[in-house]
Parts: sequence; structure tokens; C-alpha cells
Amino acid sequence: MTAGGGNQLISVHPDELKFIFELEKQSFCDLKVMNNTKHHVAFKVKTTSPKKYFVRPNTGVIQPWDSCVIRVTLQAQGEAPPDMQCKDKFLLQSAIVLPNTDVDELPPDTFNKDSGKTIEECKLRVVYTPPTAAQGNLEDEGLGSSTRSPDANSTLQCLKEERDAAFRQTQLLQQDLDMLKRRRKNDPGFSLMFAGFVGVIGIMVGFLLNLLLSSPPTTE
Repeated sequence: MTAGGGNQLISVHPDELKFIFELEKQSFCDLKVMNNTKHHVAFKVKTTSPKKYFVRPNTGVIQPWDSCVIRVTLQAQGEAPPDMQCKDKFLLQSAIVLPNTDVDELPPDTFNKDSGKTIEECKLRVVYTPPTAAQGNLEDEGLGSSTRSPDANSTLQCLKEERDAAFRQTQLLQQDLDMLKRRRKNDPGFSLMFAGFVGVIGIMVGFLLNLLLSSPPTTE
């Protein structure tokens, strides 16, 4: 089962692992995993190159309508793959478990397909991005360095990174809001807490949208 909306138990954002690749430097990518059900869902992360990546947590249990963040760290590498094309793959398995199951108490066959249990799988590909790509994007947008000082270029780069981060945060907040709406439908006693969360998230989304819609100042 592929990443994105195809999964029934969980959803994953983003749908691929992107790392800024620099020789002899670590890089990381965060995955937000959301439980879309009223059940407790256990997950496990596998990769085709376990020695290259550090995954925490690589196993866990997500409560109904809740979420967690998985940080995947790319260890420092001595050489780059040909044409920066990475063939590594990640697999995120998920399965329903009994309520209040602790991650240390998961049965050995939790993610074993032969056990007869329903195991969902989400495949994620890995993308390496060179550190110069961000500067290249600026030049493509007509913000090249030919007419701007190094300080102006640095400021524009920071503004673009802040805008991109705000866009990603807005997406995550919208997903949180959708998750809270689903939880409200399944838990009548959740209404008061839901109203509070909606208010806070609404304020944050409004602020982030303001930041997204404001144009970075240009410096001649």
C-alpha cells in the first residue's frame, strides 16, 4: 500500500523522505504519522539500508485519532550516489493492537503477515537534495545574485526557508484539525476540548497564512 491517502489505519506526511545531502554531514527528515481510527495502532519502520539511517522511534503505538513524529537521521556519508539518485526505501507497517498496549509489550507476531492479522504497509522513497538546490530555486524565480549583494541574497534565502517552513506547518495544522474533527464525531465528551483546540489552531493557521501571503522584500 502506498503512502498518502491510500492507508486506512494511518496517514503519513510527507509522502517521501527528503534529505539535504552534504558529504561528511548528518541530515534528518521528520515524518508525522496519524492514526485515522478509533483503535490503538502499532507501527514499525523498516529500511533497505539500516546502517545508513537512525530512526527514532522505529516502533510505537499511537492512540485513537492521535499522532506521533518519527525522526529519520541520515548518517554522515563519505561519498554521494551516482547523479544523487538514492535507491534506498522505507517501509512503515501498521496493525491494530489491544487498547493500552505498551510498545515494550507488543506480541512478537504483531507485524507478521503469516499470523493472519491485517498488516498495512506504506512505502516511502528517499530523495537527496544538494545544498545548492535552494539557491538554484531563487535564481529560477528571478532572485539571482547578479543584482544583489551577498547580504541581500542571504536575507532572501532565509525568507524563502521561513515561507516554506510556514507552508509545511500550515499543512500539518490543517491535518491536526481534520483529525480533531474525526475524533469529535467518535467521542461526544470531546466537544469542549475540541472547541479549544480549534480556536488555537485557527489562530495559528491564520498567522501562518499571513506569513505565506506576504511577499519577501526585494533589495536592489
